[in-house]
Amino acid sequence: MTELRQQIEKATRPADKALVLRGPGGVQCLACAHRCHVAEGQSGICGVRHCRGGELRVPWGYVSAAQVEPLAKKPFYHVRPGRDALTFGMLGCSFRCSFCQNWFTSQALRDPRAQAVPLACPPEELAELALAHNAAAMISSYNEPLITTEWALDVFRAARGHGLLFGYVSNGFATPEVLRHLAGLVDLYKVDLKAFTEAHYRRLGGRLRTVLEAIEQIRQQGIWLEVVTLVVPGFNDSDGELRGIARFLAGLSPDIPWHVTPFQPDYRLNKAAGHTCRTPPETLLRARRLGLEAGLHFVYAGNLPGQVGDAEHTRCPHCGRIVVERLGFRILRVNLDGGCCSGCGRAVPGIWGQ
Repeated sequence: MTELRQQIEKATRPADKALVLRGPGGVQCLACAHRCHVAEGQSGICGVRHCRGGELRVPWGYVSAAQVEPLAKKPFYHVRPGRDALTFGMLGCSFRCSFCQNWFTSQALRDPRAQAVPLACPPEELAELALAHNAAAMISSYNEPLITTEWALDVFRAARGHGLLFGYVSNGFATPEVLRHLAGLVDLYKVDLKAFTEAHYRRLGGRLRTVLEAIEQIRQQGIWLEVVTLVVPGFNDSDGELRGIARFLAGLSPDIPWHVTPFQPDYRLNKAAGHTCRTPPETLLRARRLGLEAGLHFVYAGNLPGQVGDAEHTRCPHCGRIVVERLGFRILRVNLDGGCCSGCGRAVPGIWGQ
């Protein structure tokens, strides 16, 4: 663990000016909503942004993982169906979720069982990789991208001018400052809305109200937004909690896609710890029903291909025609013409161009 920390402390650069305030004895970081006051020689809650020589140093110049995957896996269901994204990530997170699905990267500085290691990689190399694989987008994911924003934006800048989209897969625990800093550079944003009570968010290391405010700001800035809730049995699967999420999103816009996905025992909620309950398809379909009843047009039961009926497909909210037919991450058929339903001709919200 000490060796890993030393490695990532060397792979840094100064924070962007918009994401740091300087004060006596240290700095304040604005990359996430913890707004950590970081003293000389110390790091913030994330473990990767630290103060050295009176300046905030932030991760730069490495990846813990990079691979080409379907955009639908992120999941971005309303973005260039059938196309791939180059997804890359670093280490660290601002949360400590016991059910984390990417804990080998996000919790690498907290948990010695995590085996992810940093691999040196300049931004241009990732840009070239995306272009070589004909990717439609580049996505910062695997760890929490807000805390590695400077790196993600430098990668995106290296790939600008080639028609790619750029996105974050994030817990949404953002400050207004960091979201303004992303404006004009980030096209897509997926937020994990993990629960709908402050008590549940405190268990994860965050605050519900802050995430809800970030979702509102992302929408206001014109960034394409999709929201995911990992439905964990006994944690956030009650009708009240799911209905609360659905009503909040519908109140912002009925066109926000909401993905409800199944929990599988992992990390600290694993089989060894006695947590063997996977989320059944019936729970996802119940969540979907609550979302549709709240007025959302697009509610998807994901990651259980073939087990949730037509809940993977995108339907035109005007005529009901299937406009994108899916099986898991495979696109079987697209019935769109210039982003409009080929049946009734009405526009379907999304970024559909190839």
